[in-house]
Parts: sequence; C-alpha cells; structure tokens
Amino acid sequence: MKNKKLIVLILFVTLISALFNSISLGQNNKNLINSKNSYGVNYNAYYDSEIYRSGSELHLNANNISGDEELINNPFGAIQSSNSPPMDSPWPMYCHDVRHTGQSLFSTENNTGVEKWRFDTEGPAWGSPVIDDQGVVYIGANDIYAVYPNGTLKWEYDIPFWTESAPAIDENGVLYVGNMECHFYAIYTSNGTLRWELSVGNWVASSPAIGDDGCIYFGSEDDYIYAVYPNGTLKWKYLTGIAVYSDPAIGDDGTVYCGSYDGNLYALYPDNGTLKWRYQTGGWVACGPCIADDGTIYFGSWDGYLYAVYPDGGLKWKTGGNLAGTTPVIAQDGTIYVGSHYLSAIYPANGSVKWCFDPGSDSTIRGGNPCISADGTIFFGTHIGDTDGGELIAVNPNGTERWRIMLADVWIASAPAIGSDGTVYVGSCNGGSSGSKGYLHAVGPLNPNAPYAPVIDGPSSGHKEIEYSYTFKSISPTDKDVYYYIDWGDSTITNWVGPYSSGQNITINHSWSTKGAFTIKARAKDTENLWGPWSEYSVSITPRNRVLYYSSLLTKFLERFLLLQKLLDF
Repeated sequence: MKNKKLIVLILFVTLISALFNSISLGQNNKNLINSKNSYGVNYNAYYDSEIYRSGSELHLNANNISGDEELINNPFGAIQSSNSPPMDSPWPMYCHDVRHTGQSLFSTENNTGVEKWRFDTEGPAWGSPVIDDQGVVYIGANDIYAVYPNGTLKWEYDIPFWTESAPAIDENGVLYVGNMECHFYAIYTSNGTLRWELSVGNWVASSPAIGDDGCIYFGSEDDYIYAVYPNGTLKWKYLTGIAVYSDPAIGDDGTVYCGSYDGNLYALYPDNGTLKWRYQTGGWVACGPCIADDGTIYFGSWDGYLYAVYPDGGLKWKTGGNLAGTTPVIAQDGTIYVGSHYLSAIYPANGSVKWCFDPGSDSTIRGGNPCISADGTIFFGTHIGDTDGGELIAVNPNGTERWRIMLADVWIASAPAIGSDGTVYVGSCNGGSSGSKGYLHAVGPLNPNAPYAPVIDGPSSGHKEIEYSYTFKSISPTDKDVYYYIDWGDSTITNWVGPYSSGQNITINHSWSTKGAFTIKARAKDTENLWGPWSEYSVSITPRNRVLYYSSLLTKFLERFLLLQKLLDF
C-alpha cells in the first residue's frame, strides 16, 4: 500500500514538473495569422518568442549586491519581487511616462531661457536626464551621475563604458540603466550602490520602461527585447531580426511596444513575451513609439514616414516628407510633435501637418525627442552642422519661437526633461572637434538667493594688444563668498575665479588681439553653486595708433640711450 502511494506521489510530482517546464522553461511559436482588424484593415501578425525563467541565462554580480536579502540568499531562486512601479516624480523615465507622451505636469511660463548651472559629466552626455521625487537629476555619460537641484554632485557610479541609455526610477528608489559594454544595472538612488547587474549579448542603448508591476523592459544590440523582474531575474526575452535601439513603451493594457532595426514595430504580451502583432515599415525603427489616450501608437521609421497604428496592429495613417527623426510625443490636445530637419506638429486624426518650425540653417533635431510643459511649450535640442554646436530651443504651441540658448559647441543629442519648478534639464556634447567633454545643463528660473549681476567697470575703448584692468563686484543676498565667470567676447573665458567676499571689488586684466566691438559678460555664483544673472559691458577696440606707437618706441630708445651714456660717463 505504501509503495503504491509512493508511486502515485512520484507520478504526480513528475506530471507537475513536466507541466511547469512546458509552461515556464521555453517555447518557440511561429504562427502566421492573416487577419483583418476591427477597422477593416488587413495585416499580418507573426508570433515568435523565446521565454526564459532559468537563472542559467543570467549573470549577476553577487559580490556587489547590497541591502537585498532576497538576492543575497537566493540570487536565482526568486522569480518575482514586490511591486515596484515607476516613481511618482517630475520625470521618472525617458519621455516622462510609460506611454512616452513627453508631457510634463509642470508649467514653464517663468522659464526665460537662462542657464542656471552646468555640471561637468567628464565626457559627452549622450543620455537623457530623469528626475526623482526629491528633485535630484540623474544622467548617464562615461559614468552615471546623481546631481542635486543646485548642480552639485550627490554621487557618481563608475561604469566601464559610456551609456546612451536614459535611466528609469521605480517607486522604491532603484535606478535602472544600460551601457555600451553589454550590461544593465540596478542602482540605489539613495547612495549610488549597486543592487544587481545583468549581462546581455551586446550594447544597451535603449532606455528602459518600468511597468506597473515593476518589470523593466529594454532592448539591446544583440537583437532582443528584454523583460526583467525587479530582483534582476530574467522574465523573458524576444528575438527580433536585428539590433534594438528603440525605447519600449507600455500601453494601458500592459502591451509592450518596441521597434527594431529590422524595420518592425513589435507588440508583445507582457506576461510571456509572445508576439501580439508586428507592423513592418520600409526602414529602421530606431526610436521609441508613443501611445495616445485612445491607444493609437505613433512611431517613426528611417523610411521617412511617421506612422499611426491602431492597438490591434492595423494602419491608421502614415505621413512622409522626412518628418520622423525622433520619438514622437503627444500634447494634451492630441497634437503630435516629432523632430527631424524641422519640429513638426501633426494632427492626430489624419496625419496632416499643422505647422513646421525651422530650427535654423544647417540645424537638425536628432537623437533626443522633444518634451512638452504643462503650458504647452515644446523644448528640444539641436545639431548645428555635423559638430558645430547645439541649442536648446523653446517653441510656443502655435509654432512660433519663444527663446533659444546655445549650450554646446558640438551638439545636443539628449532629450530634455522638465522639473517641478519649470527648470529644463538636458545633456550636451562639448569639447570642440574632439567632442570629449559633456555637461548636464539646467535652464530655468534663477534662485532668488543667488548673487546679483556683477557691476563691471573699466575702459570702454582701447587698442588691441594692450592690457586693460576691469573691476567686478557682486553681492550675495545671503552674504556668501562668490566666484566670477567672465566671457571677454573674444572666445576667451575666465572660468570661475574665487572665492571672494560678497561685495568685494576684484580686478582682472585682459587684452584683445583684434580690433572690433566686444561685449564683456559676467556672472557670479556662491559657495552653494547658486548662479546669478548675467551683466554686460561694451568695449570698442581699435588698432594701435602708429604715430603714438613709434613715438613710444623712440621714447624708450632715448631713455635707454641716456642710461647707457650715464654708465659710460661713470
């Protein structure tokens, strides 16, 4: 009797195990469905997926895991940790939210386009910034940086290769980001320590999206779209035809939408990563999609078209003319904005063009998508020529320019993010032809406790190649010491000299090597890195008067002659 019970028990366990393996450990489905969507449009849906729930596909750096008992005790055993949806913050991920609307909840009406501060990222800031619920800004460059709202460093996490991925932050304060050395990281925002690290088959330039259940979705150049649980274990990965640089977006029903260089936009079921449908275009789908309130998915392709696709994969419309170079974003009234050679505003009903804004001669919008403030202002960065500079531009909802500011001497490929006080944050590539430097810029309202605009005094005219003295004086409202930044108008910069006492006159000498009209610009910052407004002072420089010049030479010659004569007489 006991033996029979034992045999029954063994058979039961074996059956359950086989059933579990068939569901969990792997399946490959390739079923072509020829169908018609609910709008009467023909389309093809292909199902093809690989599902992994085994730790054998995973590489966790257990030595660097800290503060996570579940991972320390059983790094591969736990399938799912507690819910960790996106953080409720001003800008928790790329394009603000999981649908990639690019919409901020905060107004920028008081933002007049003044740079508040810049933070040196020690390398090109390709990635786009995100913002947590304390106003701390995170951006990837050669390393991952956390920067306080006043522009000072909170922490820096060293990665072995640079990143182009924008981070994403969950409600538990964990930051997720990929890099160009085939790794994906989970980092605690509180102190910059590593929670876990996942190794994938190639670069991760894709910016992750976090679902309501805490699962993280991203693409890789190894041709896969990944779904990872919050504890670092792999949920599934889906094989596309070629590299995935696109940034996944998530619909209200949990469907994951992501493009691939194989020319397809993929819609994947979130539970198991099987294909819901795919829509094929005539070019690479390099940028991420965005999703409207009614579920319509908008995305661009390198075939020059902007596409609108219904939630079941049928085409609503497509509009061309080299419109699509960035991830599109959606305004509150439904208008779609997308960057390429122009910033284009598109009607959502039929894809017709509402207006186009020209950023200027030889300027394009690529890499970073636009973003939209609560008052409807659209912000985006530019490339001027190949490597001739980059501006941050603000455009009104009617397509007119509000302001622009030059921030980069190479380009801006970063997508802007908007803080709760209306500050716009964006990364840049600087350093001239080498492109070896980068900054995180904060553009927006200045702090009322920042030092006042410096008073500048000195000669308003002079001759070239003659050194003149200029005085500068700024007052800190909180009586803090101040530093001075001086642009002499001839591509020469005096970079943050100081500190000096508030209200102290300082003197700095300068000469100009060419004739012309120059504007000296100066601003001050205090010891808490609060930057004040600019002041300006005009100077006219002319060639040296030849008569006076030769008279001066003759005088010096006579003086030396008389001195020599005295020495000889002696």
